[in-house]
Amino acid sequence: MRTMGHAIAALAILAPLAAAGAADLRVGYSSDITTLDPANHRSRVTEGLVHNIYDAVITRTDDMKVVPEIAQSFTQIDATTYEAKIRPGIKFQDGSALTAEDVKFTFDRLTKDNAMGGKTSPRASLVGPLADTIVVDPLTVRFKLKNPWPIFPAYLPFNQVVSKAFVEKVGTDGMATQAMGSGPFKLVEWRRGDSIILERFAGYYGGATDIPPAGPARVDRVIFKVIPEAASRVAALLAGEVDLIDELPQHMIKQIEGNPRTQVLKTNGTRSFFIDLNNKKPPFNDARVRQAANLAVNRQLIIDRILSGLAVPLATLISPDSYGYNASLKPYAYDPAKAKALLAEAGYPNGVEVTIDVDNAFKDQAEAVAASMSQAGFKAGVRLWERTALTDLWKDPEKHDRQMQFRSWGDGALDPVGIFVPVLKSKDRGNFSGYSNAEVDALLTAADTETDVAKRSKQYEDAQAIIYKEAPLLYLWLPQDIYGASKRLKSWNPSPRGIVKLHRAAIDG
Repeated sequence: MRTMGHAIAALAILAPLAAAGAADLRVGYSSDITTLDPANHRSRVTEGLVHNIYDAVITRTDDMKVVPEIAQSFTQIDATTYEAKIRPGIKFQDGSALTAEDVKFTFDRLTKDNAMGGKTSPRASLVGPLADTIVVDPLTVRFKLKNPWPIFPAYLPFNQVVSKAFVEKVGTDGMATQAMGSGPFKLVEWRRGDSIILERFAGYYGGATDIPPAGPARVDRVIFKVIPEAASRVAALLAGEVDLIDELPQHMIKQIEGNPRTQVLKTNGTRSFFIDLNNKKPPFNDARVRQAANLAVNRQLIIDRILSGLAVPLATLISPDSYGYNASLKPYAYDPAKAKALLAEAGYPNGVEVTIDVDNAFKDQAEAVAASMSQAGFKAGVRLWERTALTDLWKDPEKHDRQMQFRSWGDGALDPVGIFVPVLKSKDRGNFSGYSNAEVDALLTAADTETDVAKRSKQYEDAQAIIYKEAPLLYLWLPQDIYGASKRLKSWNPSPRGIVKLHRAAIDG
C-alpha cells in the first residue's frame, strides 16, 4: 500500500505536465537548483542542470578526460599562460555570435571584485590565480595566471560561458531567474520548487567533438521535476512518469532492478564521506582519541549492509581515482580492542560519550557508525539537524562544543586541491574540524604551484601520510553515484562529476 500511495502522489505532482509529447525526457530530481546564474552558486545540483543550457571552454568526458568544448583547441603557452581558440560559428540561443569578448567577460565576472552587482563570484576559487583574460582576436583568448597553477585546465569545465550582451541587459539579479546560453537546451520556465522545463536549441553547434555524436539535442524537451522524497522519485519512475531519477537509495535498488521497464545506472562517485572531529575541544583534541575513533568503525560491514556494497572504504579524504593518491595507506582496520586501549591511554579507561551531528538525509549511515563505535568504548549518539543549520553551527569549532559532524565533500576534478586544501588546510573554507599542521600547510602550498607532475604528487602523498596518522577526521567511504532509469532512455550514462547533461540522451518509443 505504501508503494501505491507514493505512486498516486507522484502522478498527482506530475499531472500538470501530462500533455508533454513523446519526445520529452522527464527527470525526477532530488532537489531544486538555487539559481540559473552559472557564476553565482557553489551547488553541484545547480551546476548539473545549468550545464544543459550553458557550455564551457573545455569539458570532461565520462572517463574524466579534459577535452575542448566551445574551444576548438586549448594549449599551454608557458607556465602561466594558456590559449583557447574558439570554434567559429557558435551561436547563443538568441542567435548572436559567441566571441572571445564573451569568454573574457565571463572570466572577468568570475574573478574581478564586486563584478556581480557589487558582489564577488562565489566561484572565483574555481579559476585559481587567474589574473587576466586577454582577447587576442575575435576567436582567440589567452588566460594569464599570477603564478603557475597546474590544474587550471582541470578546473575550466566548472565555468560556463555567458553572453556579455545578455548579462548587461538583465543584470546580476536577472541572471538568477533567466538564462540564455550556447548549450543544447533553452530555458522555457523555472517553476521554483516544482520544475525546470527546457526545450531543444535547434541552432546548437553540436558540443565537444570528442564526445560523439555531435549535433543538436535528440529530444524536444527536458523536464526536471523536483521530487525531494526518494520513495516518491522511485514510484514516479516505476509508474513511467519519469525516465530518470537521481540519488537512488541503495535499499531501493532491487525495486528498480525487479521491474522489467527500469534499470539501475551506476558510476564511481567523486564525493568522499567523513566525520569532522572537533580538534579544538576534548576529547578529540587528543590524536589518540581520533585514532581510536577511526579504529572503532567497521567500514566494510556498513558498506555491505547499508550501502549495498556500492562504496569503497577510504584511508584519508582522497579518492583512489584521484591524482596524487597515496596507495601505500590502507583504510583503518576495525579493531575495537585497540581503540579501547588508545582511549584508556588518553585518559578515558571507561570510554567516552560523544554525539554525531548529521542532517536527515544521512541519518541511517550516521546511526550505523554510532552503533559500530559503541562496541569500541565510544558511547555514541546521533543528533539530527537541517543541513543549513548544521553548516552554520560548525563553521568555527572554537566557538562551539559539538564533537562530530557527518558530512561529505565533492572533488569533481579528482585532484587533491579540490578537497584536501579546503577541508584540512589551516583555516580554509571547508575546515570545520579546526585541524592545523604547519608541515601539511607547507606541503599543500608548495603543491599548489608545483609544475613537476611527479614532485607535486609526492607532496600530496606526504601530506596524506601525516593526516592519516594524526586522524583529524574519521575517514569513511566513497560511494558510487546511483541513478534509476527507464529502459526507454538511450545514449546516456552517469558521469563521475555528478552532472546530468542530457545533450546526447534519447527516448526510444
